[in-house]
Amino acid sequence: MSKLTILDGPVGTQLDARGISIDGPKWSAAAIAQQGNVIADIHRDYAAAGATIHTANTFRTKRRSVGDRWKQLTAAAIQMTRQLIGTEMRVAGSIAPLQDCYRRDLSPADSDPKTTAIEHREMAMELAQCGCDLLLCETFPHPGEALIAVQQAVQTGKPTWLSLSAGPDGDLLTPAEVAQCARRAVDAGVEAVLVNCIGATWTLPFVEAIARANLGVPIGAYANAGRTSESIPWNDSSDKSTAAYRELAKTWVDAGATILGGCCGTTPAHTASLQSLTT
Repeated sequence: MSKLTILDGPVGTQLDARGISIDGPKWSAAAIAQQGNVIADIHRDYAAAGATIHTANTFRTKRRSVGDRWKQLTAAAIQMTRQLIGTEMRVAGSIAPLQDCYRRDLSPADSDPKTTAIEHREMAMELAQCGCDLLLCETFPHPGEALIAVQQAVQTGKPTWLSLSAGPDGDLLTPAEVAQCARRAVDAGVEAVLVNCIGATWTLPFVEAIARANLGVPIGAYANAGRTSESIPWNDSSDKSTAAYRELAKTWVDAGATILGGCCGTTPAHTASLQSLTT
């Protein structure tokens, strides 16, 4: 088995699981100032579970989501993550779509590519200046916006990864679209390609499609546990749920994935179950 890299899991659904209400487009960003101690505990738990790459809570700290506080919240999220993980671990700065992760029709990439580039550029530059080890453009449903984001991220000089949101529904990216976007992203300088925020039971065809593209870079997945799959309950860290997720992740590894993590509904227990695949 190839050496595996283990990503951490979600902050947003972990806040919800720990009793912190999250509302509106600011989503988990508001918790940086209001519930920093809880976010700190989440990062510590993922580190203890064996994650080696930790994504700072910057998914919704862009200007469009939080206004004038965006730089302050972004810097605070990076600093918090850096302080709470080991020196041998890496911090990823999260760059999210400007609109909805499941609605590619809402992306401004087609109607206003210039503004789209400007907004992604300022976020990428701020994350780089705050000291991230890598930039993770994640949960992109629109291939054009994904490519705009990675182009801006690559220009910072930081290693850049892309993760696409996909799924079995017509409005989401198909395996063929994922593979095509992945190839263009690698040509633009991306150093790893993943899929995320898709039900764990639906993930394998997308990993297989990326693998068949022979991109020459590491590939991977971090999927959802729950809501999209009745077999893996949301916010359920029982042995059954983590064991089911681990078994599905093994199929991704068999298909060529070397980067594994968890998205919505997964927990530090899921991270630990993935880490066990490395031994």
